[in-house]
Amino acid sequence: MKVLVTGGAGFIGSHFARARVAAGDTVTVLDRLTYAGNLANLEPVAGRHDFVHGDICDAGLLARLVPGHDLVVNFAAETHVDRSIDGAAEFVRTNVLGTQTLMQACLEAGVPRVVQVSTDEVYGTIDEGSWTEESPLLPRSPYAAAKAGGDLIAQAYAITHGLPVSITRCGNNYGPHQYPEKIIPLFVTNLLRGRKVPLYGDGGNVRDWIHVTDHCRAIDVVASRGEPGLVYNIAGTAELTNRELTKRILAALGAGWDMVEHVPDRKGHDRRYSLDDSRLRALGYRPEIGFDEGLAETIAWYVDNPAWWRAAVR
Repeated sequence: MKVLVTGGAGFIGSHFARARVAAGDTVTVLDRLTYAGNLANLEPVAGRHDFVHGDICDAGLLARLVPGHDLVVNFAAETHVDRSIDGAAEFVRTNVLGTQTLMQACLEAGVPRVVQVSTDEVYGTIDEGSWTEESPLLPRSPYAAAKAGGDLIAQAYAITHGLPVSITRCGNNYGPHQYPEKIIPLFVTNLLRGRKVPLYGDGGNVRDWIHVTDHCRAIDVVASRGEPGLVYNIAGTAELTNRELTKRILAALGAGWDMVEHVPDRKGHDRRYSLDDSRLRALGYRPEIGFDEGLAETIAWYVDNPAWWRAAVR
């Protein structure tokens, strides 16, 4: 199978690309190489994939690149909420216009299967229970709103044009190669450098955690067995408050609570995320990596790879 992975030098995209190469697929990676894109993430499959440095907003490039692929998976996105609060324009450009440009290229090329990778943040916040795929979209940050916009564009191409695209919405990912602005790698690398970790507000915000390997397995299931036009939630294996997560990271690295710095809460900070992934599980998917196991392995990777994260933070 010939697979195009957009945003494939980033955290989740590179995991997916490496897995597809290992499975024997012919893989092309397209990445703009912004601050979070890192060619070092693809070093394990160097020489076994094609890399194209480019932008999903470049219609001319996509018109040349997309034809001939059996599967296109779109990971290309601006993803950090804090950055979207400081400046939303780049998020709208990449996450909305970029998605539309890619969907159009896939339509014109007759790509037989497309997956738009999205986030649980498009649903907003939920006090109790879990979101299903029919839950309304109520994004509360510029990042989440831009991702919701991309989802709606993808769905519109499915409904209007019959483009065989499915949408996945996943909880918080963690694992090796994640840029140190997200909470787990940020806290781990701060502690490794003897710095305090910044905990927002009261630390009571709840997130649903999934290992990146399980997320990529779920995308494979949707790509091969999912129904075009449908959304598939991908739930994690642990719902934890940020305070609970912080305690686990501190304990793993032998640090005390004195290494926590309480900082003012983020604007519009969603209180709780939770996904119902019954639709995906009906296709035979189950997560395989428990959170305790995955967190220990992730922390060990950052401990063992200081050259990667020191070079990544620029």
